[in-house]
Amino acid sequence: MNLILLAFGAVALLLFLIIVLRMHAFLAMLISAFAMGLAAHMAPAVVLKSIQAGFGDALSTITVVLGLGAMIGAYLEHSGGGRALADWLIDKFGQDKAAWALMLAGFLVGLPIFFEVGFIIMVPLVYNLTREGKRSLLVYGLAVTAPLTILHSLVPPHPAPAAAAQLLGIDFGTAVLYGTLLSIPMTLVSGMWYGQWIGKRINVPLPAAALEVPVARDKNPPAVFGVAVLLLLPVILIGCATLWPKVPVMVLIGHPFSALLITLLASMLLLGTARGLSTQKLTDLANKAVGPTASLLLIMGAGGGLKQIIVDSGAGAMAGKMMAQAHISPLWAAFLMAGVLRLAQGSATVSIITAAGIIAPIVKGLPGYRPELLFLALCCGGTGFSIVNDAGFWIVNQYFGLTVGQTLKTWTVMKMISAFVGFGIVLAINALT
Repeated sequence: MNLILLAFGAVALLLFLIIVLRMHAFLAMLISAFAMGLAAHMAPAVVLKSIQAGFGDALSTITVVLGLGAMIGAYLEHSGGGRALADWLIDKFGQDKAAWALMLAGFLVGLPIFFEVGFIIMVPLVYNLTREGKRSLLVYGLAVTAPLTILHSLVPPHPAPAAAAQLLGIDFGTAVLYGTLLSIPMTLVSGMWYGQWIGKRINVPLPAAALEVPVARDKNPPAVFGVAVLLLLPVILIGCATLWPKVPVMVLIGHPFSALLITLLASMLLLGTARGLSTQKLTDLANKAVGPTASLLLIMGAGGGLKQIIVDSGAGAMAGKMMAQAHISPLWAAFLMAGVLRLAQGSATVSIITAAGIIAPIVKGLPGYRPELLFLALCCGGTGFSIVNDAGFWIVNQYFGLTVGQTLKTWTVMKMISAFVGFGIVLAINALT
């Protein structure tokens, strides 16, 4: 029981440091790990070795995946490929179905690109369609933000799902396929169904920010077919390894390292060299892309360290035993843990990584433990509950010209719908299989 109380105390300390003292999540998790290890009477040398081992284990795969994914996103953004693809889809779908075109474009762009970057790429199109279609901005805005934000929380190489997959011991290819498949119904219900419904009830005109954002098309955009192939290539390659696991060549090209590296090299060629970019410019874009990942890697590593302390102190096994005796579903535990952390400190990335670090050592070995479904439940919990302490809340608020109340009724509700739709599907799969 003392170990369980120490684990709760470590989580409480973590939240206090992040929420009250506004401490960086990396420092907060590292301090909490040290505090729990020492309070559990682990020898100082053992605490250090435990944190070091957890840190290294968490970053062993994520570092490569995150770095390659960030570079691919940088070349796509710089070339204007995401915008060109969206323009092409809108032309093909027509004005009446432009929201569907935006949603599909957002889904493709959101596979390799972080939410904030994808949003900036797509928001001029939202403004342009609102101006031409004379409908509420929400009709187009929620259609494109839903896939961008859902994929950011569910599909590697995005940081949170990549870290969660690593901490839970799930193959990255499986995480990509499962996360992508679950994102489809989540996007359709929250972004399209709810977006269309609320768009008819809350008329949001063009905001003042629309005057500051250019809507002109790139005069020399990359080929749309090439952009679409690049966006889908990692998923296709990883799928090949899943379908043909005994074919050596498929295993090689379908590993996340190989799949992303092949996609990156193709991006450098098609979106860089073929468009006149010098070698120095390609290197500069790559350097710029990986810079922001440093903070994320520190958070992920610290999450791994905290997880290892929970394991080595014995608290994880004890908590798992108590959960089994109380017949608490690991899926509900993962979903609620990520949701509470998200509600408390705002960041989906931090909440998913932290929840994975806490939950992983507790639920492993429990009856009915299914890591793939646990991964999805945890990511669903982390993607909901976007309120005023979330940076994404304010990005949408400012660019869409919404009041705080309108943002809560639209963006926040859309996020909650996506989370519960996804989790409901996970529960249904668990019950039926």
